[in-house]
Amino acid sequence: IYFLTLTIKKWYYLFDRHNRWNILAGSLEYCHSNKDLKLFGFVFMLNHIHLIVSSPDVAGFIRDFKRYTSRELRKNISQTEPNVLQLFLDENGKYEFWSKTNMPKLIETEKFLYQKMEYIHANPVCKNYVAQSDHWYWSSANPNCEIKVDNIWES
Repeated sequence: IYFLTLTIKKWYYLFDRHNRWNILAGSLEYCHSNKDLKLFGFVFMLNHIHLIVSSPDVAGFIRDFKRYTSRELRKNISQTEPNVLQLFLDENGKYEFWSKTNMPKLIETEKFLYQKMEYIHANPVCKNYVAQSDHWYWSSANPNCEIKVDNIWES
């Protein structure tokens, strides 16, 4: 089980408009249904996401997730905010939305798991987006979120 942080380049606020959170959600749901991804906790913020996951191929999941979401984000941005695309052009003329690092942390103890779960759920509260963690829609703390998580104790 890994704790991951995937960050948008330059920490640019990208997800908070034009249904971009739905791009992330759709990709996670696809990986969950088709690629043996187990999702135990998550939060989508404006420019990064935190995930607690397991998979037979975590590196492959990250690669595929970033590739697919990059393609979909590029389409979305070119239709809704074409000038923003220039912020993500690299020196080779290719678009890069995600930072290269994923900051993977292997979860080896129950204490560390609880610490990371509390951290991701508190993220929107710490940023003053909501007063309670379960009020942030794009979080495993919110029981009404469309993304459902796996029970870590049954895995």
